[in-house]
Amino acid sequence: MNLGCNYDCEHCYLGDKMFAGLDWPGRERLLSVMADAGVLWLQLTGVITAMIADLPGTAEAVGVDPSPQFVARARRRAPSVRFEVTDGRALPFSGQSFEAVVFATTLCHIPRPEHAVAEACRVLRPGGSLLVYDGDYATSTVAITRDDPLQTCVATTIGTLVHDPWLVRRLPALVAAAGFVPGELHSHGYLEIDSPGYTLTLVDFGADTLATRGTISSATAEALKAEARRRAADGTYFGHIAYASLLAHRPA
Repeated sequence: MNLGCNYDCEHCYLGDKMFAGLDWPGRERLLSVMADAGVLWLQLTGVITAMIADLPGTAEAVGVDPSPQFVARARRRAPSVRFEVTDGRALPFSGQSFEAVVFATTLCHIPRPEHAVAEACRVLRPGGSLLVYDGDYATSTVAITRDDPLQTCVATTIGTLVHDPWLVRRLPALVAAAGFVPGELHSHGYLEIDSPGYTLTLVDFGADTLATRGTISSATAEALKAEARRRAADGTYFGHIAYASLLAHRPA
């Protein structure tokens, strides 16, 4: 479930973000956590839900989102997979219904994320797994100098779309408070240099937002976006976001 971004930008490929830096065996190991019997996948577009559903041994994968439009899009992408319109903080499923619950770039967008984590614990069977993958969005940067104006664009985007950019730094405590036994928090850097895509959309959205608010002129916004593309063309672009993952278990 995601209450911030619709992940439908021209360059967006957040469906792959949770696998950044992993080779294919690593991706399979990550997915296998969710594939034993049933998976509840709280993620927007349905891309990863469909991947999990196709893994050998998966009985059922369910994706949820509060937006009927987003669920309709997911159903079109994966018509054989079950998607439900619902809020992850008040799930319509019986207790102990799933073997695994996954939040992917989700909790940082939700007010009162502790309610969603508590719901995950409720619907998990004893011994079930919780996997959280989210951005440490306070680290989002495209700056190459101290006062780089492109960084103002990125900061504006994060401040507009992300409810809590620091959430992953509290993940172990958050899941423990819900009754889980958390494992280690792992960091996954996401870097764009040669062919920027996602971080470029952060610059664009931020520049347009600043122009809409009247903070800068439309001409300045276009100049900022052009500067980002100039850097990409001449090899001086830098974009980076730290992501983090945490695997936890409900006590048996």
